[in-house]
Amino acid sequence: MTGWFGFLHGEATAGDVLALERVRQVLDGAGLPYDVAWSPGFRPGELSPGSADPAAYSHLVFVCGPLHGWQIEQLHRRFAGCVRVAVGVSVIDPSSAAVRGFHRVLARDSGGVAAPDLAARAPAASPVPVVGVVLTHGQQEYGGRRLHEAVGATVTDWLGGTDCARVELETRLDTRDWRLAATPGQLESLLRRLDVVVTTRLHGLVLGLRAGVPVLAVDPVAGGAKVSAQGRVWGWPAVVPGEHVSEDALERWLNWCLGAEARAAASAVAAATPRDPADTLLAALHHGS
Repeated sequence: MTGWFGFLHGEATAGDVLALERVRQVLDGAGLPYDVAWSPGFRPGELSPGSADPAAYSHLVFVCGPLHGWQIEQLHRRFAGCVRVAVGVSVIDPSSAAVRGFHRVLARDSGGVAAPDLAARAPAASPVPVVGVVLTHGQQEYGGRRLHEAVGATVTDWLGGTDCARVELETRLDTRDWRLAATPGQLESLLRRLDVVVTTRLHGLVLGLRAGVPVLAVDPVAGGAKVSAQGRVWGWPAVVPGEHVSEDALERWLNWCLGAEARAAASAVAAATPRDPADTLLAALHHGS
């Protein structure tokens, strides 16, 4: 079995892979053996359409996506000795070689006739944590104490290998860019829906805790700076010094942040009302007048 997720210059979308899982469910239920061929760009080292031996297979099943283009035509030539079936696909031009090369086409849409997309009935995936990621790559004011590039690389490499739903967030507001929040309330609405915030920004830490969400913070300044200071103010333990950041430390604190103790601690911070510098502002103004 393969699909656009099997082509080097194709792409693997969530819908395509869920469609594959639905077909696998059907074949597994019937006890039929099969292999899945993946793009070497998406899953290096695994079976690909180019490395699969056509003589080893009786059938080729192409799953999901539009039937058009040279990649599919090349697939027909390579697997010419196989019975070729397309399932859950879109037929744009029934007369094209990409379509006519299949012995059977079980379309999701063709000539005005539609059927449910395969992804809709795919087996349910296990839920994973939703992690908001708020990073900074600037702060040139810290000069030689900046660890931002090294810290950012460690954090993002670790996140890339962690089984979680990552949501990249930005504290900068913009009324012209639809991808950014235009008001603090819009950003806070996002934060409240997260399981954890991972951040190297002071306001990633503060706003996450304000929303009652556990935060894994990394201070990207050698010796500690404003991120560490806010961690101390709020008594928040999950602040990793940039000099000591590692995947093991990040994994350990993420597991803590996902637990009940961290959620209760974040809720307590959100409910707290300690004195802050604004409480002394009026006295300072009067003193200066």
